[in-house]
Amino acid sequence: MAEALGIGIAGAAGRMGRMLLCAVSETFGCRISGGLVIPDDPAVDSDIGLLAGLTPLGIRTTADSGELFAVSDLVIDFTSPAASLEHAERAASLGKRLVIGTTGMTPEQRAGIETAARQTPILLASNTSQGVTLLLNLVRQVAAALDPGYDIEIVEMHHRTKVDAPSGTALSLGEAAAEGRGRPLQDLWVKVRDGQTGPREAGTIGFATLRGGDVTGEHSVIFAGPGERIELTHKVHSRAVFAHGAVRAALWLADKPAGLYDMRAVLGFK
Repeated sequence: MAEALGIGIAGAAGRMGRMLLCAVSETFGCRISGGLVIPDDPAVDSDIGLLAGLTPLGIRTTADSGELFAVSDLVIDFTSPAASLEHAERAASLGKRLVIGTTGMTPEQRAGIETAARQTPILLASNTSQGVTLLLNLVRQVAAALDPGYDIEIVEMHHRTKVDAPSGTALSLGEAAAEGRGRPLQDLWVKVRDGQTGPREAGTIGFATLRGGDVTGEHSVIFAGPGERIELTHKVHSRAVFAHGAVRAALWLADKPAGLYDMRAVLGFK
């Protein structure tokens, strides 16, 4: 029997980090190898099992990313753009695999991750939900099939504490729609409407951002044409969906060569 994949969790003390720890512990073929927390977190040097609400594992959290990578075959990272870039560079230098679910990256930060992926396998996904991955594929197909007379609008809602807007998933949906139309998203997007905007410009892709309460994540892509409207919607009720998707991605990435991958590859979409 092959040895279980040792998975370390960056951001282990956060809500997502704890769910990832649980997801790893519940999944055959992998094991928790360690957890990274920020230096001033009270959870530094805590038993990682107790941190996740599991039985004690005898593995302590660390604030040293080098220590986490040293004991892990692969690291899953849902942290911040700057931290994720640093972790990508460390993964490249050590030849370790990395799954990144962080959103809100600048083009420069994404370019840095692309550079790191030339040396080691990295999977970068704005959303690790299998359902969202399917939705992205459907949006691409619908946008390619419909004529340009169908206006595209993307509506997303998240909890009040989310810091980036539009969400990374909404932007990925926009990219899928733009790809279906054969154009770069940056040429088509309209992120803000306010005041006397005039008629909607044909061919653009609009975004509407809603924030409130504890909504985990809701995304809709609307294709509005003459006399009819097509709506594709995905709603998440638990962050555990993202955690289990990320662990599936980690197991898939375990035997891949250096390169930058996404969830479409995990599900077998071209």
